[in-house]
Amino acid sequence: MPANLHVRNLDDDLVTRLKRRARRHGRSTEAEHREILRQALANEDETSFDKLSADLRKLTKGRKQTPSEELLREGRDER
Repeated sequence: MPANLHVRNLDDDLVTRLKRRARRHGRSTEAEHREILRQALANEDETSFDKLSADLRKLTKGRKQTPSEELLREGRDER
């Protein structure tokens, strides 16, 4: 089921320009708004988990790391 998106507090000038653009493209204002969003997000890439984890490894390289099993053991011992 399609979702709805409500945009509030738009400048009058922006709405006027959106309406003009929609007329130029032969679309409703709502359809033009959808197309603008679609185009703006079309090249937006989702960063993969592998890329994020590689970036994190670079950021933490050289820092002392505590093995997870030690942290788990400490947590159990504190109970």
